[in-house]
Amino acid sequence: MSSALKASVEIDPDVNERLEKLAASRHRQPDRLLKEAVEQYVDREEKRESFRQDTLRAWEEYRSTGMHLTGEEVEEWLQQLENGNDVEPPACHA
Repeated sequence: MSSALKASVEIDPDVNERLEKLAASRHRQPDRLLKEAVEQYVDREEKRESFRQDTLRAWEEYRSTGMHLTGEEVEEWLQQLENGNDVEPPACHA
């Protein structure tokens, strides 16, 4: 993949008109708004994928070790934090 990727995207005429109006109201160029939108989308999707991968790793670890916390244990810990008590999370158990 090229580090200087240039893309040509066909935009629906209605969306293009809305983009033009938005760009004009913000005194910006439409291509700059598009670039920002793509950057925000890629950032969000990378975070979503990272979260998904973390979840899959956690699930595999649980399947292999059986180590876990119950919802009640987590709720009690979170309640302590909410009350201003800086307590360590409970220890996982099988």
